[in-house]
Parts: sequence; structure tokens; C-alpha cells
Amino acid sequence: MIVKDITNYLEELAPLNYAEDFDNVGLLVGNYTTKITGILVTLDTLEETVNEAIAKNCNLIVSFHPIIFSGLKKINGKNYVERVVLKAIKNDIAIYATHTALDNSKNGVSAKMCEVLGLQNPKILIPKKGIIKKLTTYVSEKEAPELRKVLFAANTGSIGNYDNCSFNILGKGTFRGNENSNPTLGEKGKLHTEKEVEISIVFESKNETAILKALQENHPYEEISYQILTTENIHQNIGMGMIGELSKEMNENEFLKYLKQTMKTDCVRHSALMNKKIKKVAVLGGSGSFAISNAKRAGADAYVSSDFKYHDFFKAENSILLTDIGHYESEQFTKNLLVDYLTKKFTNFAVILSQKSTNPIYYI
Repeated sequence: MIVKDITNYLEELAPLNYAEDFDNVGLLVGNYTTKITGILVTLDTLEETVNEAIAKNCNLIVSFHPIIFSGLKKINGKNYVERVVLKAIKNDIAIYATHTALDNSKNGVSAKMCEVLGLQNPKILIPKKGIIKKLTTYVSEKEAPELRKVLFAANTGSIGNYDNCSFNILGKGTFRGNENSNPTLGEKGKLHTEKEVEISIVFESKNETAILKALQENHPYEEISYQILTTENIHQNIGMGMIGELSKEMNENEFLKYLKQTMKTDCVRHSALMNKKIKKVAVLGGSGSFAISNAKRAGADAYVSSDFKYHDFFKAENSILLTDIGHYESEQFTKNLLVDYLTKKFTNFAVILSQKSTNPIYYI
């Protein structure tokens, strides 16, 4: 078992192209070909986390937060980031981070929050754009059914609850091969007109490499004409945050007590109480003030996230209960999610949940 085996499986859950542009995800330290002795799963990678990995004979740390977020110009141990990287390298320990790739996964951070809170019928709060692409290619009318079949098998043509979706236009294609050509149809040096089908088909960007490989290996033409465009369409199963419903209505005080208990937090900061019932709840792990307006538009009675600033609470505007449970607290169950996911696949391999709390905030 090597690092690449583990990361390939992790990227089925949280493909790296799901991550936000500002983020730094994937293998941050180490080599993909390193043979694995054990995996330590953590929320953050600190010096004590690396020490724990050494003590437990784990040479891969799967971390939610990336220890390297912005560029490192020097690695001389002057701050905690540099010390972690140095210690990991000295001890041949690889570090892999999922962060916003897992945030945007339908089975990721927000889904785990919904599970802990018992929210039913969860849906993505902010569906992600730029994930859906469209392939357009051209092939003879006779070959079109087989090429479509191959492309569908390569994970194209899925739209929501439907698959094998494509749009096809019959037309006439013209081409003339030069003296070095070897045309499948027609003769080189002669202008040829062929009844062709224009096939348009959508796919997730994570599958682009495999789809192009399938196209190139199965298209009958010597030279393949195709286009790939990134659409502005949203993907309803990929994106930040989720919204769902409690199994029963609660008044605001009941909900706040329930929230404090289930999310295991010592402090819940919240906006003004409105004397309303709480049923529909939006959640987003980590810093979630940017999604307050999304939660309101979705009709949430309460929004659970963290890192709200003073003026963010004014945005409640007597229409929603805003609750800040703490950054660590909102994401704390993520490492359990990752351990459960990895152990289902690697049943005879050491996947260890870090016992160290990496929360840097304390309450008195």
C-alpha cells in the first residue's frame, strides 16, 4: 500500500478540483510512492500531531486543514508551520489535506454536521459553479451510437437523477486530408462530405482526463474535432453548506441548548431571539459569515456556523437565528468522518483517529 492508493480513494470522496481557488489541498509533504505503515487522521497538523504519528508508527497524516496555506520562502523552523514541515520531512511522514474539497463534497463537512444534529432531507446550501463542463464532438452518423455509449461509460451525461443524457444534431461535415493523412472515410487529397452527428454531452470536471482518453481511444477518425467548455451551471450535489429540517420543532432556547449539547461546545454566540420556532436549519463548517444571506434566502430558521464578526449578527434582521458555535467545534467531527470512510476501504490497515485536540481557543 502506497500513499497514492490512499489519496486516490480520498479523492473519490473529495476531488481536489472541488476545492476553492484560494485553497491548498492534496499532498503537501511527502511522496506518492512511499509505502504506508499507518494513517493518522486529524483536524490540524501541529508539532504534537507529528509526534503522535511517530509514536503510533504512522507515516501518513490525513489532515482537514492544510498546514501549508500560503507560500513558504524559507523552512528554518522559526514558526510552527516551518517546524511541522521540517519534523515531517525528517521523519519521512507525508501530510495530505482535504479542506475545501471536503467542504464542497455532498458527503463532507456539512453533511457530517447535519448527521450530528439529526437534520433530515439535507440539501446543498450554495451549489458550486464551474464544475460542469460540456464536450462537443463530431462523428459519422453510423458511428455515433457506439461513441455515445463509450462516452457514457466514461462518466458523462449525468444530470441530477438522469443519466445517458446528450444532445445530437445531424448535419454534414466536410474535410480533405493532405498527402500525409490516412482518412477513415473518403480519400486523401479529395474533398469529402459526410453525414455526421454533433454530440453534446455534459460531465464533471474531475472526469475530464478519463473522458478525453476514452474519446481519443474510441473515436474512429484519424483527427478528432472536439470542444470542451466550462459552463456556469450549478451542480446541485456539490457546494458549500447544507440545509435540512429538525425531526421536531423547537423554541429558540431549546434549540440553543440542543446545539450546545450535540456540537459539544462551551459557548454559543447568537443573534437576538425572536420568539419563533426552529425547524429548518442551515449549517456550514468553519468560517461561514459569507453564507448568511444564502441561509436567509433558503428560508432557514437558524444558521449554524462560526467566526461571525460583531456586525455579522446585525444581518439576522429579525428573520433568522444566527449561531456561532466556534470554528473547531463546527468541524470537529470531520476527522471521524474521514476515519470511518478510510476504514471501510482499508479494513486490514491501521487508520488511527488522533486523540490530540488542536483547538487553539479556550473559554473561562
